[in-house]
Amino acid sequence: MRTNIIRHETMMVSYDVVNGWTVVEVDGDVDAHTAPMIREGVIKLVDEGHRHFVLDLGFVTFMDSMGLGVIVAITKRIREHEGSLRIASVSGRLLKIFDLSGMRESYEIYPSTAEAAQSAPSSGSLAHWPHRSSS
Repeated sequence: MRTNIIRHETMMVSYDVVNGWTVVEVDGDVDAHTAPMIREGVIKLVDEGHRHFVLDLGFVTFMDSMGLGVIVAITKRIREHEGSLRIASVSGRLLKIFDLSGMRESYEIYPSTAEAAQSAPSSGSLAHWPHRSSS
């Protein structure tokens, strides 16, 4: 059952648990105004005991450097709790941002959330982050 955790005029964030993964879906703009809300929302989920995340960016219409920064910030927090993070449904435009920033090789990026959550998570996959992606 999908649960909304953030509602903003230009962005909404919801999550669901699939096969042991907390799938966080971001819908809208990820910028200087919304990135801190996303960070706080994911930190709250980590504090509630969620450890393994799929960040679904399929409905992200815009992302700036603050958006990339929030991904790094939540990665660090998840890593501190021996969790894991996969990124899914990234548009070609966003992939280009990941490429230009050098972040693409540090994350496991999947074409869809279904593929990202297909196998059950294993603890500590961020132990050596940043690392080269195996996908």
